[in-house]
Amino acid sequence: MLAQCLDQAIRWELVHRNVATLSRSPKMVRHEGRTLSPDQARHLLETLKGHHNEALYALMLSTGLRRGEALGLQWSDLDRNTGVLRVSRQLKREGSLLVTTDTKTSLSRRAVNLPEPMLKALLAHEERQQADREWLGDAWIDSGYIFTSSVGTPIDPRNLYREFQAICRSAGLGDWHPHELRHSAASLMLAQGVKIQVVSQVLGHSSIRMTADVYGHILDPDRREAAQAMGAMLWSED
Repeated sequence: MLAQCLDQAIRWELVHRNVATLSRSPKMVRHEGRTLSPDQARHLLETLKGHHNEALYALMLSTGLRRGEALGLQWSDLDRNTGVLRVSRQLKREGSLLVTTDTKTSLSRRAVNLPEPMLKALLAHEERQQADREWLGDAWIDSGYIFTSSVGTPIDPRNLYREFQAICRSAGLGDWHPHELRHSAASLMLAQGVKIQVVSQVLGHSSIRMTADVYGHILDPDRREAAQAMGAMLWSED
């Protein structure tokens, strides 16, 4: 009798496990955030002219760097001769402290080629920072970061978020999150015909599949063009 009860209990346990497995939620599909249109992006850059963090937002928009990656950049990461930026760390808040850590994955550690206007903007930013350093003298805190507060300290990601919202509102764009600059960069690159493999590398995605899952819809015109090309080749009229 005991053996029969145990056998029945085991069968019920297996049934419950199978039901739980079948009822698991499907894997979440990544969804793209909002993206700025080309006109909106140009308008934002125009609005930013002369702003203390003009180069920071322009860099995030033109390269798709994450907020923490951009804030974690140091001048030693920039090759001024080649215009290549090395991304290897991120700045983030942990409790009451700002800390730097390695980027998410090995693929997140990457080299990014800067557009020529972006390199010029960074060099102009460096000159302004040097002027601030000289003006403040001993009050300047030499942290080595590319983007700093008015006294040289790292920028708190939360402060950047609030500042960016205020900038977008004043530009008449509404409420935007700094991370949407990354989505905008990816979408605009793909729309300009940049290969998805290259976009994936620039963004530091863990795989091309990840890039395709999020931004694949932008490649619809390319897929239609491929279908039309194959149709013309294989079923061309005599």
